[in-house]
Amino acid sequence: MHLFNKLKFTPSQLVSVTVLLTLLLFIPQVCLNWQAYYNFNSMNKQEFKLQKLSDKITYFDEVLTMSARMNAATGNVMWEKRYRQFEPELDLAIQEAIKLAPERYEDENSQKINLANQQLVAMEYESFDLVNKNQNQAAQLLLSSRKYETQKQIYANGVAERNRNISLGLQEKVAAYRQRMIWAILVSTISLIILIPAWLLVLRLLQEYLKAKKTAQAALEETNSMLEMQVAARTEKLNQKNIQLQQTLEFLQQTQVQLIQTEKMSSLGQLVAGVAHEINNPVNFIYGNLIHVREYTQKLLILINAYQQEYSNCNPEINILIEEMDLYFIIDDLPKILDSMTIGAERIRELVLSLRNFSRLDEAEMKPVNIHEGIDSTLLILQDHLKGQNKQQEIVVIKNYGYLPLVECYAGGLNQVFMNIFINAIDALRQQEINACKDMKQHSSSIIIHTQLKNAENVMISIKDNGTGIREKFKNKLFEPFFTTKPVGKGTGLGLSISYQIIVEKHRGKIECVSEPGKGTEFLIEIPLKHTANI
Repeated sequence: MHLFNKLKFTPSQLVSVTVLLTLLLFIPQVCLNWQAYYNFNSMNKQEFKLQKLSDKITYFDEVLTMSARMNAATGNVMWEKRYRQFEPELDLAIQEAIKLAPERYEDENSQKINLANQQLVAMEYESFDLVNKNQNQAAQLLLSSRKYETQKQIYANGVAERNRNISLGLQEKVAAYRQRMIWAILVSTISLIILIPAWLLVLRLLQEYLKAKKTAQAALEETNSMLEMQVAARTEKLNQKNIQLQQTLEFLQQTQVQLIQTEKMSSLGQLVAGVAHEINNPVNFIYGNLIHVREYTQKLLILINAYQQEYSNCNPEINILIEEMDLYFIIDDLPKILDSMTIGAERIRELVLSLRNFSRLDEAEMKPVNIHEGIDSTLLILQDHLKGQNKQQEIVVIKNYGYLPLVECYAGGLNQVFMNIFINAIDALRQQEINACKDMKQHSSSIIIHTQLKNAENVMISIKDNGTGIREKFKNKLFEPFFTTKPVGKGTGLGLSISYQIIVEKHRGKIECVSEPGKGTEFLIEIPLKHTANI
């Protein structure tokens, strides 16, 4: 500020004087330059437009000439149509050019151009008539004749001369404008030389002012930055805590649902085991006594037969009684009834055995288990669903069992996995039947089960259906909790999630889904034969 004290000017006075001097020097110069520009633009706008129209006329003339010659050469009507299309545009461009500069089109050169153009158009029209009369060669000779070329040359030279005159006119006006601008630049330079010292003083003032302002602003920004850092740090801590809390809530929710599901399955296992036990004893009584009943029946039938042979002429009343009770039918049908009762008892025993095998859901320890028995037990429980109801077709189950030794595992858990996969397969196959029925197509539903030893340490189980399949965007979400593609109320979204935990976490195995829409789904399960102590 000491600089302005020496000059006895306040900062505002110096700025005001400098601005006033700038206005006095530049406003007249700006006005003069604007007037020169306006005059130049008004004079040359017409010339530029005229030159553009001249170029357009030349282009259209070349298009018409080419169309006429191509019509004569090829005989294709398309070229005549193209000629007729561009001819009005050429006339319109010529009329607009005459309207802009009538003096340019009234001289001797323009009259020659018009005369040549008229003769060219007449010959081109004549060529079209010849082509229409299938005299293509005569049309070509006409358009390549000396007369046509002469008139074409006259027309081209005249247009070129007119274009040169337009260009020369533009150059003269540009030169005059350039001379005036040189004088304007000279005056502006002198004005700048006068104004530079004043504006240097103004800049010095502004620098000192900005320096003081910058110092104050830096201090304020430093304070704000410290506050923002503190707020950001606290916000980050709160976000982390919120994320942790959200993750904890999700984990608790999943754990709660899984515990409920596990408790349901455990209760179901206990209930099934109790029912199977209660049914097992009476069934064993029935099955065991059927052997004796069959033996006693055979002896009684032998005895009756012996009596009939010994006493062939028995009392007429006995013969009437034999006929009324249809003894011979009873003798013939009784073994069949016993066979049917034996088959039914064996079926009940198999079902009870399957229920007992499937009910091992709450076993806390791993045991050597026959995998095939677990699969068979699960299928037996689902047999009613496989047969189908309400005109649904039966689902064919194909078992390709390989040799498997006993596998050390949680039998109930594996049975639950098989149950979840089979239920999903059945639902997919029933949906495929509905889709096939809508499309009036035949569809044979099947589930193929394949087991094998993958290597000396692992067992591979494949369950494949030919149902609707799974879309690609859903594959990565199959094993997520609560994810389901079934309608609301039909699926909980926990079956495959729990299956994944049973296979991967409990058995240290692998489960994979291979599927393609419309071609079915295959689940590949791999579990170890034995579990070492460190697992």
